[in-house]
Amino acid sequence: MTAGAVMAQLGKQVASCTACPRLVAWRQEVALVRRAQFADQTYWGRPVPGYGDPKAEVLVVGLAPAAHGGNRTGRVFTGDRSGDWLFRAMWRAGFANQPTSVTSDDGLELKRAWVTAAVKCAPPLNRPTTDERDRCISFLMREISLLSQLRVVVALGQFAWSSVCMCLELTPRPKFTHGAEVELVGQRWLLGCFHPSQQNTFTGKLTEQMLDSVFERARWLIGP
Repeated sequence: MTAGAVMAQLGKQVASCTACPRLVAWRQEVALVRRAQFADQTYWGRPVPGYGDPKAEVLVVGLAPAAHGGNRTGRVFTGDRSGDWLFRAMWRAGFANQPTSVTSDDGLELKRAWVTAAVKCAPPLNRPTTDERDRCISFLMREISLLSQLRVVVALGQFAWSSVCMCLELTPRPKFTHGAEVELVGQRWLLGCFHPSQQNTFTGKLTEQMLDSVFERARWLIGP
C-alpha cells in the first residue's frame, strides 16, 4: 500500500470518529445552524483529517479545526483567516503551490509538508478539554509514525506544542515560545510558533515576518 493510500485510510478513520460526545454535538450543531454568510453551503460537520504530501518532511500541527473553517470545508485550516495566514507563509517558503486555501477543491497542493490538528473536531470556544485531547491524540501519533520522511514538526501554539511533546514522549517537556527549537533524536527538530489566530494576528503578537521566519527555518533544516 502506498503512503498516500495509508494516509487516506487514516483520514477515513478520523472522519468517522465519535469518541467525544461534546465535540460531536457541537460540530453537528454548527453544521446545522451555520453562519449567515455561509447559510447556503453544506457543512462538512465531521472530524477533519490532516492534509498534504504523504511523503512530507515537515509536519504542521494546529489546535483544532475552526467551527466555520475546517468544520465547514472539510479541510484543515481552510476557509478561515488562520488558514489565510498559514498558507501564505507556506507558499512563500515553497511548501504550497498557491497562497490561498478557500475550499477543499481549490487546487491547493502541499509539497514536502503535511498539515493537521491536535484535536480533529471543532470545539466550543476553540477550547478542547484535556480528556478530549487525550482521546484524540492517537490520530496525531499515527500521523507522525506514518510520515516516514519526517524531519521537522512545527507546533502552532502552546496546545499543539504540548500535544506533540506527548506524542514524542519528550521529558522533561521543553518550554514553548515563539521560535523555540528543540533538536530531537535522528536529526529531527521541533519548532514553536505562535498560532495564526485572529487574536494573535490582529494584536500584532504574530506578524507575517515572524511566521515566515519559522517556515524559512523549517525549509533550511530539511535542505533543498
